[in-house]
Amino acid sequence: MKIFKRLLIWGLVLLLAAIAAGLLGSAYWGWRRAVPMAGEVADYVVDPGSTPRQIAHLMQDAGIRIHPDAFVALARLSGLDKQLKAGAYEARRGDTPWRLLERMANGDMTQVRLTFPEGWTYAQMRAALRTDPNVRQTLDGVTDADLLLRLGLDETSPEGLFYPDTYVFSPGTSDFDILRRAALAGSQALERAWEDRDPGLPLNTPYEALILASIVEKETGHDADRDRIAGVFINRLRRGMPLQTDPTVIYGMGDAYQGNLRRKDLERDTPWNTYTRPGLPPTPIASPGKAALMATLHPETHDYFYFVSRGDGTSEFSKNLSAHNRAVGKYILKRK
Repeated sequence: MKIFKRLLIWGLVLLLAAIAAGLLGSAYWGWRRAVPMAGEVADYVVDPGSTPRQIAHLMQDAGIRIHPDAFVALARLSGLDKQLKAGAYEARRGDTPWRLLERMANGDMTQVRLTFPEGWTYAQMRAALRTDPNVRQTLDGVTDADLLLRLGLDETSPEGLFYPDTYVFSPGTSDFDILRRAALAGSQALERAWEDRDPGLPLNTPYEALILASIVEKETGHDADRDRIAGVFINRLRRGMPLQTDPTVIYGMGDAYQGNLRRKDLERDTPWNTYTRPGLPPTPIASPGKAALMATLHPETHDYFYFVSRGDGTSEFSKNLSAHNRAVGKYILKRK
């Protein structure tokens, strides 16, 4: 009888061990088996402080058919439940629960891009941020003054302060964080350019250089003309001549500009009208790129005081008003 009881106990032990081994094996292969997905790719965002179970439900909502209990068990048994990082992630067809977990523990997040082109205004940058579905909106109702205060900037206008570049970020990054990066990049680029400037320029501060660089940026996209155009403005500033540049007038008109600049617009005074006011306007009119900054602070040395667009992206330069008028007649008024 005792032998029978012992055999029964050992049989039960072996049976339980077999069941446990089967469960572990099933769990192991479950962890290594691709998770069913609704599509080829699924994106989801893990908020700070999310638990493994909350993350599993997030993945389910995104079309990743993972079992919450199994995912929680895997996270805890592996010890990775304490290492899961907040951020944006991408699941791909063929991913296993283990690969999904490992990706979040390593912080292997998805990245997206947003480009601010050279010559964009601050209003265009804000519009791009508002319409990008990957950007978390936090600045609705925030005034420009409040934004500048939060960024620790002393200027009274945000125009020109944000460096035009391509910014890579994780989906869910806030609009403020992207602008903070762009402001830092802008201040660093301006500081480096200012420290390496040519001597004797009629520019007293880095901000004045930024203002003039924004005008150079808007006046031409033709690389070969950029340094020469900057030299024209430097010559005019040295001589005390008004800059007389159309992009500043257009900026001062705001929404009133409808694509056609008329003579009466040139005569309508605004703080940015460089036909009616001498010197530099009070703020930049756009965000200049590196090439415009370098041209402004290393302008071509010459004796040109005028230029006019030829209509093909290049400019005709003149040393005196009579030559300039002839160029205007040829390229603007279409007189030969």
